[in-house]
Amino acid sequence: MPITSINPATNETLQTFTSLSKDESLNAVATAGEAYQSWRKTSFAERKKVLLAFATELRKRSDEFARLITLDMGKRISESRREIEYCAEISDFYANGAETFLADQPMEDVDANAYIRKEPIGVLLGVMPWNFPFYQVVRFAAPNIMAGNAVMLKHASSVPQCAQAIAELFDECGLPKGVYTNLFIPSEFVETVVADSRVQGVSLTGSEKAGAAVAALAGKNLKRSVLELGGNDPFIVLEDADIPKTAELAVKGRVVNAGQSCVASKRFIVVESVADEFLTAFKEGMSKLKIGDPMDEDTTLAPLSSEEAAVKLLQQVQSSIDAGATVLLGGDRPDCEGAYFNATILTDVTPDMPTFDQELFGPVATVYVVKDEAAAIELANRSSYGLGGSVYTKDIQRGQRVAEQIETGMMFVNQPTRSQAELPFGGVKNSGYGRELSSLGIQEFINKKLIHLGPKT
Repeated sequence: MPITSINPATNETLQTFTSLSKDESLNAVATAGEAYQSWRKTSFAERKKVLLAFATELRKRSDEFARLITLDMGKRISESRREIEYCAEISDFYANGAETFLADQPMEDVDANAYIRKEPIGVLLGVMPWNFPFYQVVRFAAPNIMAGNAVMLKHASSVPQCAQAIAELFDECGLPKGVYTNLFIPSEFVETVVADSRVQGVSLTGSEKAGAAVAALAGKNLKRSVLELGGNDPFIVLEDADIPKTAELAVKGRVVNAGQSCVASKRFIVVESVADEFLTAFKEGMSKLKIGDPMDEDTTLAPLSSEEAAVKLLQQVQSSIDAGATVLLGGDRPDCEGAYFNATILTDVTPDMPTFDQELFGPVATVYVVKDEAAAIELANRSSYGLGGSVYTKDIQRGQRVAEQIETGMMFVNQPTRSQAELPFGGVKNSGYGRELSSLGIQEFINKKLIHLGPKT
């Protein structure tokens, strides 16, 4: 089964790769298992040397790797360069911090001379999406390589050039063969890999459907798992918000990565006393977005990742329109080549509409007008998702109080949801479980082993 890179800006086929057979996949697992036995015994200093070299090369070859991202999935070239820099920051963070994060932990206030030793657990499988083809991989691979685990990566089939480039770069930076393995395999082989006794954990970033399938596989085979799934992030605008600034942030929060981010702002919940002012400013900002070649620095709205994604989004939007939603802006696709979608704002979306609790992966915003703060909190929590969210107010204490009442894994005050190497990333409800990034991200796939040396007395 071929794995193909198609440029979504032109729908042109760029490169095709051949999938591994089932036997080749198992051979790769065997190689990773052997590599793990050696890698787990290496010092933090040895691991750090490789990861710092990886970060250095990312920065040195930023334009090269950014171009691959844009060709594979259509991201604006400036965003692609920022993604590469962020990967370097994450690599630096774990290279420099892993030894501290995984240091022995003395057991205090117990009558025992004992401590917790933090050790790697084995080979891990990562199943990663196309929307951030370097970042999603690095935030999984960097902490686990520093922890002493071996990593296998089944990337989205639409970004094979990025998948291959990451594996080649780890090899060039001195990572031993098998410690990081790129798996060009079809989705049906994931079950074979997870079932192998050498594989001790699996991490997936993707859809709810894929997450449920992988969680079931992990449970069936008694393997650890981390899931980062979809989001429908609320963007709550209170009556005392700075509306011009908030509307500007609303545009940025909605169309980052052409709206194809699990933590993009998606549901704009606005208190009615400022709704007209916000909608006017928000519509003006969204209407100024310029569709164009993602390689062009002047483009502000890139294509979606594929023609299939654009078709699906149009179906979702049209279903809401047919059910009575009002189109304030856009609602359709431009008449041009490529997987483009016009910036769109929908209002009058009701709970009985199909898209009310669906994730719209593209530059489509749904705006809800509510009576007051209490109603905003209630609507924000009326979702099966719980990844991120944000609230806007001139009163920071009020923003904090509202943020503490929203059922998500992350909340931001006066700024859209974002990620940072030092901050934990993850959600609740149908958005998954577990945490990535920060000191918590390196703790998911380790054995916290008790070493007891006897009573203190």
